[in-house]
Amino acid sequence: MSYLSESTVVSSLSSARSVDFPSRVTIIDEGEPARAIYQIVSGNVMISKLLPDGRRQIFELLGPGGLFGVTPNGHHDSVAESLTDVRLTAFDKIPAENSSRFNSFMVEGLKIQLCALHEHAVLLGRKSAVERVASYIAELIPTPSKEAKINTDIVTVRVLMTRSEIADYLGLTLETVSRAFSNLKRSGIIAYERHDGQMKVHIKRLRPLTGTY
Repeated sequence: MSYLSESTVVSSLSSARSVDFPSRVTIIDEGEPARAIYQIVSGNVMISKLLPDGRRQIFELLGPGGLFGVTPNGHHDSVAESLTDVRLTAFDKIPAENSSRFNSFMVEGLKIQLCALHEHAVLLGRKSAVERVASYIAELIPTPSKEAKINTDIVTVRVLMTRSEIADYLGLTLETVSRAFSNLKRSGIIAYERHDGQMKVHIKRLRPLTGTY
């Protein structure tokens, strides 16, 4: 199935515009009027919901191509925050939703994100704490293309989230996440100097711990 490119959709929607945000800012807030739908051009965004008592569940981590801000009503039902500097294409909600080309484009993108949410539901519902942390680290490893394969057992990845954010993404306590990282480091499966920086990962030793391989 062919996918509509972003440029095709942009050319059909005069309201589409490019917007930039620095790292660590709120792009949309839960409950605010939904005026636009966003696609990530570059950078990373996390999507979350807050409970009344302040607890947070991060349920999506999106990179280039990811869509957010989609809602069935006039208000956003989640929070979107930039993890890095991001560039977005903003599509005004009403003209976008009235465009059959945009709707086709959006459906294709959301199919991919829906499958990712299914995987995250399995992680939250069935995986142990170690499997959750191992699965999160595995998500950081770039997916090889058909032309390029990872020919080494050890790769270097960048950890964008704090330990607290990882806990909110995995449905664990901060202490459990920190203990899991320390155990993996002590076992030689991962190596790092700073929590929020570059981390070396031994792929073949990590994957059996994810509960997937």
